[in-house]
This record gives sequence, C-alpha cells and structure tokens, in this order.
Amino acid sequence: MRRDDRDDPFDEFFREIERMMNDVMDDARAQTGSGPGASDPGSADVHLDVYEKDDQLRVVADIPGIDKGDIDLRCDGEVLTLDAAGDTREYHERVRLPSSVDEHSASASYNNGILEVTFDRADDSANIDLS
Repeated sequence: MRRDDRDDPFDEFFREIERMMNDVMDDARAQTGSGPGASDPGSADVHLDVYEKDDQLRVVADIPGIDKGDIDLRCDGEVLTLDAAGDTREYHERVRLPSSVDEHSASASYNNGILEVTFDRADDSANIDLS
C-alpha cells in the first residue's frame, strides 16, 4: 500500500519549521553581509579582545585588508569607535570599555592587520583634603 503524502499529519508542521529556519538563515546572512538578502555586502565582523592589566586597558582587533590611513579611531573615555574601509572590506565597531579610560593617553599601532590600542585608566575618584 502506497502512502499518500497529502495525508501526513506532520507535513504542515515540517513546512513551518523549514520556513522558520529559512527566515533565520536570511537574517544571519543580512547581519554578516554575505549571501542573498545581505544588506551590506562589504561589511565584516571584527574579532576584538579587551585586556585589563594594572592601570592600563588594551584593545586588540583583527582588521585585515585595510591600509593604516583608512582607520578612524575615536574614544570618549567609555566607548571606543572603530571605522575602517578598504577596497573590499569595511569595519564598523563600537566597543563599550569595561572601565573608564583617559582617552588622551591613547596610543595605537597597526601591523599586519592587527590593530592595538592602549589606554591609561581614568582615576575613579579624587582625594579630598579636609581642613
């Protein structure tokens, strides 16, 4: 006896699961900038690490394929903003730093696709003299 697929009680259920999975994959492609449905095909994710040591904070980011002159860094003491654009890739990242930093103490280097930015931590409090 041959089974008729139209009588499968789970057919509609599996079609709905497949539709939801396709929606999830379309959203993922749009966020990563690849595949059909991508909103910004040149955009790339930044692999970024933040290290805290004593009175310094160091941010290391992998941004290959970018010339040094095409990197724009800004910091307001709490958020580091990275914008970089090359011929084939663009990076746009905002990183909330784990502690306040002195943005005027920043030093940065870029070598072989690795960006490193170092900050001194901001003083959390000031001494108050009693008279």
